[in-house]
Amino acid sequence: MPMKAWYRDWFSSPYYHLLYNNRNDNEAFEFINRLIAYLHPQPGSKMLDVACGRGRHSKALAEMGYDVTGIDIAPDSIEAAKINEEEHLQFFLHDMRQPFWINYFDFAFNFFTSFGYFRTRREHDAAFRTIAQSLNNDGTFVIDYLNVHYTEDHLTRVESKKVDDTLFHISRWHDEEHFFKQIQIEQNGHVLKHLYTERVAKFSLGDFTDMLAYQGLQVQEAFGDYNLGHYDVRKSPRMIIIAKKAKK
Repeated sequence: MPMKAWYRDWFSSPYYHLLYNNRNDNEAFEFINRLIAYLHPQPGSKMLDVACGRGRHSKALAEMGYDVTGIDIAPDSIEAAKINEEEHLQFFLHDMRQPFWINYFDFAFNFFTSFGYFRTRREHDAAFRTIAQSLNNDGTFVIDYLNVHYTEDHLTRVESKKVDDTLFHISRWHDEEHFFKQIQIEQNGHVLKHLYTERVAKFSLGDFTDMLAYQGLQVQEAFGDYNLGHYDVRKSPRMIIIAKKAKK
C-alpha cells in the first residue's frame, strides 16, 4: 500500500500555520539579507523560491529589488501568498517534482528544510531536476537544510507548545534514514482526532553533492549556520549549500 503523502494534509492544515506562525522571522530575514550580501545578485535578478509557503521570504526578496516567483504545493498557502502579488512578485501552485519554467531564473532558493519530504530518492531527484532546469547557465541554487549529526545529538524527544487556546504535544524520534515529528493537537482540554507526523530524510552533504551533480549543479560552498559560519559535520546546526549550474 503506498505511503500517504503526509505533507499534503499537514501543510494545508490551519494547525500547521498556527504551530509555526511564531518562527523567528527576524532571524530568517537577517539570514536572507546576509545570504544576498554574499551572493551579490544583480538588481532585477530573477529568483525562484521553491516551497515558498505563504511567501514571506519571497516578499522580502522582492522588496530588495529582485523579480521573484514562489511555488508551493499547498493551495491555501499560495492563496494567502497571492494577496501580496505585484509586478515583480508572483506565486504559483506547483509541485516541485514537476517541470517548471526552463532556463529562466538566475537564482533558486529552498529555505528552512523545505525538502526531504518525499517517499523515494527518485522523487527527490525529480525535484532537483526541476530546479536545475529552471536555472540559466551559471545560475545559483541555495538549499538550507538540517545538519543530520547535529540534529541527532540535539533532538528534543517530547515537548508541548501552547498557542492561543491550542496545545500541541510534539514527539520526535529518528531511524537510520529519517527524522520524525508527531504532532497531537488539544483544544480547550479536548484531544482532537487530527494527528500529524512529519518525516524528513537524513541527507548528508555527500548525498546532496551527488544528487546535485547528477543534475549538473556543482557544490561551491557549504555553511553551517545562519551567520554563514564554517560547516562542521557534527557541530553545525544547519547545512547551507550553494551550488552553481554548469555552463554548457
